[in-house]
Amino acid sequence: MTIDYHAMRRAYTPDPLKLIIIAESPPKGGEYFYDDHNRGVLFQEMMKLIGVRPDIGKRQGLSAFLAQGWLLVDATYEPIDKCTDAEREAIIQRDYPLLVTDLLQLTPDQTVPIILIKATVGKLLESKLKASKFRVLNEGVVPPFPLWDREGFRTKFSDILNRAKIG
Repeated sequence: MTIDYHAMRRAYTPDPLKLIIIAESPPKGGEYFYDDHNRGVLFQEMMKLIGVRPDIGKRQGLSAFLAQGWLLVDATYEPIDKCTDAEREAIIQRDYPLLVTDLLQLTPDQTVPIILIKATVGKLLESKLKASKFRVLNEGVVPPFPLWDREGFRTKFSDILNRAKIG
């Protein structure tokens, strides 16, 4: 069975779009951010960032995220969380043209700010996206995936938002 991640995301794509967050990939075992049947750690931490109780129902939380004008996009839609670092990097590099196509559909004028999360994504994509004229806000600061460091995720993400004056 093929999962249409874009269809799940499409239902919660804001207009106007104020911020694009690029994560690594949907997880192999479920808990995709826009799957409204579960609440993974990334969902819980994003709710905290927008000032919503993390135990809120998934649909209500996704609606709040939509109202904030934020959209989470993945660098690849092939689940790579169980891959080696080298495999992850190769797949993200391979799917970079698909990511750019996706981003250009979301922000044709490339003005919507982007925040990259997770070290692999930041390392591989920050300079490439900037070279492609996207507005990446990280400036070398990459929030870790919250499963491994929730406080570091919130702190670094908030620092990027504050520096860019996005709320």
